[in-house]
Amino acid sequence: MFSLLKNNLLDALKTVAPLVIVASLLQVALVQAPVLLFIQFLAGVALVALGMTLLFVGIDLGVLPMGRFIGAELPKHGSIAFILAVAFVMGFATTVAEPDVLVLTSQVAGISQSGASQNLLLYLIAGGVGVFTALAMARIVYGASMRVLLTIALGLVILLSFIAPADIAPLAYDAGSVTTGVLTTPVVLALAAGLSSVLAGRDAMSDGFGLLGFASIGPIIVIMIMGLLL
Repeated sequence: MFSLLKNNLLDALKTVAPLVIVASLLQVALVQAPVLLFIQFLAGVALVALGMTLLFVGIDLGVLPMGRFIGAELPKHGSIAFILAVAFVMGFATTVAEPDVLVLTSQVAGISQSGASQNLLLYLIAGGVGVFTALAMARIVYGASMRVLLTIALGLVILLSFIAPADIAPLAYDAGSVTTGVLTTPVVLALAAGLSSVLAGRDAMSDGFGLLGFASIGPIIVIMIMGLLL
């Protein structure tokens, strides 16, 4: 436990170190912000590093093992519908709690001055990830080609980009980019690894590649379709 905590703390410090260095150089050479503000920045960075450490430890100790266990248990029920339903719920639930998604939706709500817009966008993004996570699990079960699935999905994205409202398409792409965060990524990968490990002829390594990119396409498509409808 101590070794895991130490390693994650070092990783967190390495992650925030470039930001601290750049901000410090700018503070000395150019911006010269008030001392109190710069101290607040350093305190905030320290809290970020601590939070990242605890988050990574929690993922290693609980999220990843649980995701693999759930994925491995799903085929035992003998129902593809059950596998898809669980995959959708897992993708939806983790995306709703994804920090990057919450930041994006809160920024959109701040611009539009509407709490309903924040909730609607949050659920659309989560729903898109949930649907495409379920499709990714179905791909593992049936052994479908990820190349074909990505080609179809990206082709649909390109088509929708030309016909969706001009102010919706950029938001849709941002929504897709924020879904591959610290919660969704380990859950989707662990779920896929667990599912692949118990299926004959499947390989967790090959089945895992492309899933995150495929899942992140879901919100892009869903939001642009809703933009066309609404």
